[in-house]
Amino acid sequence: MNRLFYIWAVWLGLFTVDVLFAQSPQACDCLIKGTVKDRETGQAIVGAILIVEGTNRNAITDTEGRYKIDKLCQGNYTIECKIIGYKTVKASVSLIHSAEEDINLTEEEVHLQDVEITAHRVQSSLSQKTIALEGKALEQNQGQTLGDALKVLNGVTLLQTGASIAKPVIHGLHSNRILIMNNGIRQEGQQWGSEHAPEIDPFVAKRVTVVQGASGVRYGSDAIGGVILVDPDELPKHSKISGEANIAAFSNGRMGVISGTLQGGISSWKGWAWRIQGTLKNGGNIRTPDYFLANTGVKEHNFSLTTGYRNSKVGAEVFYSQFHTNIGIFSGSHIGSTSDLLNVIKNGEPFIKAAFEREIERPNQLINHDLLKAKAFYNIGANRLTWTFGRQFNRRAEYDLHGPQAATKPALLFRLTTYTSDLVFEHAPIKGAINGQIGLSGLYQYNFTDGRPLIPDFDQANIGLFVIERWVRNQWELEAGLRYDWRQLDIFKFVGSTLSPRQHQFSSWSGTLGSVWNATEELSMRVNVGSAWRPPSPNELYSKGVHHGAAAYEEGNDQMQPETAYNLIGSIDYNRKHWQVEVGIYHNLIQNYIYLKPQAEPILTVRGAFPYFKYVQTNASFTGVDVDTRWEIIPKKLTHTAKISYLKAYDLQEKGYLVLIPANRIENTLKYNWAQVGKWENFYLSLTHLWVAQQKRVPPNSDFVDPPAAYHLWSVLIGGDWNKSIGWSLTAQNILDTAYRDYLNRFRYYSLEQGRNVSLRIKWNF
Repeated sequence: MNRLFYIWAVWLGLFTVDVLFAQSPQACDCLIKGTVKDRETGQAIVGAILIVEGTNRNAITDTEGRYKIDKLCQGNYTIECKIIGYKTVKASVSLIHSAEEDINLTEEEVHLQDVEITAHRVQSSLSQKTIALEGKALEQNQGQTLGDALKVLNGVTLLQTGASIAKPVIHGLHSNRILIMNNGIRQEGQQWGSEHAPEIDPFVAKRVTVVQGASGVRYGSDAIGGVILVDPDELPKHSKISGEANIAAFSNGRMGVISGTLQGGISSWKGWAWRIQGTLKNGGNIRTPDYFLANTGVKEHNFSLTTGYRNSKVGAEVFYSQFHTNIGIFSGSHIGSTSDLLNVIKNGEPFIKAAFEREIERPNQLINHDLLKAKAFYNIGANRLTWTFGRQFNRRAEYDLHGPQAATKPALLFRLTTYTSDLVFEHAPIKGAINGQIGLSGLYQYNFTDGRPLIPDFDQANIGLFVIERWVRNQWELEAGLRYDWRQLDIFKFVGSTLSPRQHQFSSWSGTLGSVWNATEELSMRVNVGSAWRPPSPNELYSKGVHHGAAAYEEGNDQMQPETAYNLIGSIDYNRKHWQVEVGIYHNLIQNYIYLKPQAEPILTVRGAFPYFKYVQTNASFTGVDVDTRWEIIPKKLTHTAKISYLKAYDLQEKGYLVLIPANRIENTLKYNWAQVGKWENFYLSLTHLWVAQQKRVPPNSDFVDPPAAYHLWSVLIGGDWNKSIGWSLTAQNILDTAYRDYLNRFRYYSLEQGRNVSLRIKWNF
């Protein structure tokens, strides 16, 4: 494996040198000019950024909305125009001597835009690597959880608890180190648990974006590993009723999913719009290649409502969503005695094997999550002031397998209420080149816990102040930001029957400094240095007991110190007409890194025997490389794509490796496209192979069982469109029904991963 990466490194180094020295200057005197205006009002837009794709030429509109880009050669170009608060637009221009191209922009939600991703909102930094899932790629993964959908992106893996629960891992970091922004609101819902998956319906999203690397300046503490941005489509600007209907069916678990969206405007009141969305999901026991996993069904029903008004001066929006799910926890993970647990681990097969069932029994999780969002903006000349308020309520009930009250009373009940408020001022361009924003963020939340104690009741408050500025000139783009956060955590812990309150206060600075260099028409480079921090969460400080959903006994330490991360991330992009290469490199140094360390022996409690874990701290480093390549073997017909992900995590204190770190992997895909097959349009067929290495970089005797062997998975995807209104895809995952275990699955001690899964998806736009 190491030889493979050395070969890649040498090839890329020689390739980059060849590119840098192969470019020859050319005298070019053509130009493009024009005006950028608001589509609805016709007013000139000041400070819009225009970039000629594939070149290092760009411009910013002046006080009358005008721009000019000169020193261009003859040929065909694509101009990208963007500014905070408007949807990004691309225009094609055929250039002989000079040309005029006037551009009209449509307003959309306001967030910092990343120059790399077109029409995506809320980018934390233009110099950080950002990857997105949208369009066909998003549709081909709908019906699954958010984590399952995101695992197709390079650098993103999954932390699983059985076959039904998955949460995203970015460059080896997960849970409280990854922030999820759900429609512009920081998602808060007991995300500290390894089996606490995000309470988000992916059908709400029109695009899901992953910002890699420390993002603490824009989003505050906890964004050590990155940010996931879940963005719905903007509300319609017409009164016509439109929408979409989605159907998904899966063979493994015999799961069915139905989701629909209906939206429109109010003809008598221009500017008002609305949207209604809902999803139903029902699935039964998952099957491995050899047996069913008892009690692994899922039932889910979600809905969301949105309404809003906007014109060129002001705008307001209200969004409400409710997420409800009932998840079965694999019965074979709850074992009565230590000897039985050790036998299951030794034999590699569960004691409990069952036929297919849809009924969900104990143990299980019942989760409700409510989100209310209110947002308003006001334009002051070329400046904009935006206020966003959020209120969330999360109720998580975990039911035990054992005990007379287990059927009616949850063993663990968490009720978390969170209020967030953000005020952001985005100023007009300074000297036509500097754009930025200053913001104030606040958070207050309180949590009540019932049942057998795992974590105590708590409340916490957080205040943050940040500023971000960016400068664009010629082929250079620079960005810098600074933030200060203060947090107070109050713990209400009982020792016996006596209340023993505790208080913790934390504060720290976060910073970011980055740049983008568009070196040539085909080569660009970006680098970002950032810092972020994360206070210890209540579970890391005070948990002590059986965590039923994870089927583990977990113990915290109230002397934990905040984590501090120093992150360096860079990438090189090379784009030719028929092939592209992107290489991303990162190094993340985390002081006081907190993790769950497996103990030598399982523990026997009155609830049964469970693996025993303790929260510990160390200094750690995460170093890795992500490589993406795309080659059109036959232009517009046959395409090969490859993804390589390499990660090494090291315990600097103990001079060894860390546990539960994703293994290295390589994915290759061949895809063939047909423009038309009969009445079908955009017809395609793809074959994908995924190889995941055995994780050999683990501390000796650090787990109850050695990491599982490497594995190979094959999948096939076929799909197309009918009449531009109906899209469909048929996917066969693990088509060879390979028996394997994944190192990041907490239930790998008890069972295999799921086997072959064939899924059909149909989408109707109307």
